[in-house]
Amino acid sequence: MPTVAESQSSTETDWVSRFADDVIAESERRAPGKPVVVASGLSPSGPIHLGNLREVMTPHLVADEIRRRGYTVRHLISWDDYDRYRKVPNGVPGVDSSWAEHIGKPLTSVPAPAGSAYANWAEHFKAAMTGALDELGVEYDGISQTEQYTAGTYREQILHAMRHRGDIDAVLDRYRTKKDPGAAAGAGSGPAGKGGKKPQQQKKVDEAELEAAEGSGAADEDDGSGSSAGYFPYKPYCGNCEKDLTVVTSYDDDSTELNYTCSACGFAETVRLNEFNRGKLVWKVDWPMRWAYEGVIFEPSGVDHSSPGSSFVVGGQIVREVFDGVQPIGPMYAFVGISGMAKMSSSKGGVPTPADALKIMEAPLLRWLYARRKPNQSFKIAFDQEIQRLYDEWDSLGRKVADGSVLPADAAAYARAIGTAAGELPSTPRPLPYRTLASVADITAGAEDQTLRILSELDPENPLTSLDEARPRLDRAENWITTQVPAEARTIVRDEPDKELLGSLDEQGRESLRLLLEGLDSHWSLDGLTTLVYGVPKTLAGLEPDAKPTPELKTAQRSFFALLYRLLVSRDTGPRLPTLLLAVGADRVRRLLGA
Repeated sequence: MPTVAESQSSTETDWVSRFADDVIAESERRAPGKPVVVASGLSPSGPIHLGNLREVMTPHLVADEIRRRGYTVRHLISWDDYDRYRKVPNGVPGVDSSWAEHIGKPLTSVPAPAGSAYANWAEHFKAAMTGALDELGVEYDGISQTEQYTAGTYREQILHAMRHRGDIDAVLDRYRTKKDPGAAAGAGSGPAGKGGKKPQQQKKVDEAELEAAEGSGAADEDDGSGSSAGYFPYKPYCGNCEKDLTVVTSYDDDSTELNYTCSACGFAETVRLNEFNRGKLVWKVDWPMRWAYEGVIFEPSGVDHSSPGSSFVVGGQIVREVFDGVQPIGPMYAFVGISGMAKMSSSKGGVPTPADALKIMEAPLLRWLYARRKPNQSFKIAFDQEIQRLYDEWDSLGRKVADGSVLPADAAAYARAIGTAAGELPSTPRPLPYRTLASVADITAGAEDQTLRILSELDPENPLTSLDEARPRLDRAENWITTQVPAEARTIVRDEPDKELLGSLDEQGRESLRLLLEGLDSHWSLDGLTTLVYGVPKTLAGLEPDAKPTPELKTAQRSFFALLYRLLVSRDTGPRLPTLLLAVGADRVRRLLGA
């Protein structure tokens, strides 16, 4: 199997290699001799979905390429588990409207869904993601922001931000919506993307940006400008109710004495910020602070961060002007969708997660979907019938890699999918076609003895001797059939012949069945039965077996196929006929076709 480097020519490289070149050069310029630092951020505010996975896979692929070149790399994943609980997600099992009483608390202070084995809300939703990342071969250093803030790790950075709150406010003010001269006083106030919007327009924009930013941290809080006493970039969590519905009423730089009141419960408190660890910087200050603190060289961000006033744009100025740091380089990545679904939002339940995808597809295939597309290209992940075509494409790519006919960039994406710098990911020893495995699983309903019988007959010259040879792909195909295919679309083989239909056949119909039954024994393999079912209409038309299809022949073949489906499964369509015939078995086929 070629390495990534061997897959590339000097004139054509993949997007991962190009970013790796840039990141290495930038790291050597900023921090020569030190590990290269790339970063991702995930908010466990709800199910962490396949769109959020792009936040991880983009830097992972770049970091892995840099490791392959012999460099030391740290891929940081910041778990934004100290973000506020913003709203109750829909459709999450074990969660009802009573969870609304926790809105405003840190995610790590919110109870996990009922029945969960985890200590709190954040840990519950982190668990599925960490398991998926392990299966995907993602090497990373996880950082809990709850642990960082409550341990006082960022104390100096917080005090520094409070001393320079005027400078931060000035940066933010460049992007706050200006008043419309023709509108009433106060129209258009508040945070904004592009200036000059009327209140209703601004509300729609803000809601859209919050929805787009869900899971990235950008939607987690305001920019800290809500106090009549002035601007403060720090938000305490209330010492009584734990919520962040607090307002800083005064702050003294010398003593670090801070006063705040809570609008939720009325609690008021005086604390010293140089020893107080129950609060956090607001998001637009927190993100650039971490860039400087961690020395991040590369971090991608969603397309929602590309607008003026977004966290990424504002953060670039704050990190430079306040924290004396440099903004990471990195692309804006496009959204990831699901076949038949709109753009995903982690604030809603029911959106597929990486763990869901890994139940129906192998890890290398899922890695490949992210590796083969440039970050600025959107794509969809198939949970419907399209997954069969996707697997066909993946297997075809593997054959091209094996015979050397693959394009360099495609070979590089394949190499990145099947393994990392640490080695190859687990694979299926006998990667039989996914659509075949799905059809067999559909027909046998998971009966292992039947499944092994059918799969062993696919290639009589090299029969499968154990289902383990077809795993884990077989397990993924079975999961797809049982979890994603509606009951009404499942295949049920008839118990008895359809005597009425058999009795109504004309001479040509009867002859087609006779030819098929006559050839069963000599064609009893996947390839043989494929030749047989396509060949019967050719024979009836007086054509040679290798005759090229004509419109008339295709029509005759479709009619013949429909007849077989009706006689075998009482429908006009179903699994591929060669697979279906093998699954039903020669004796039962003969009985159902009226032999």
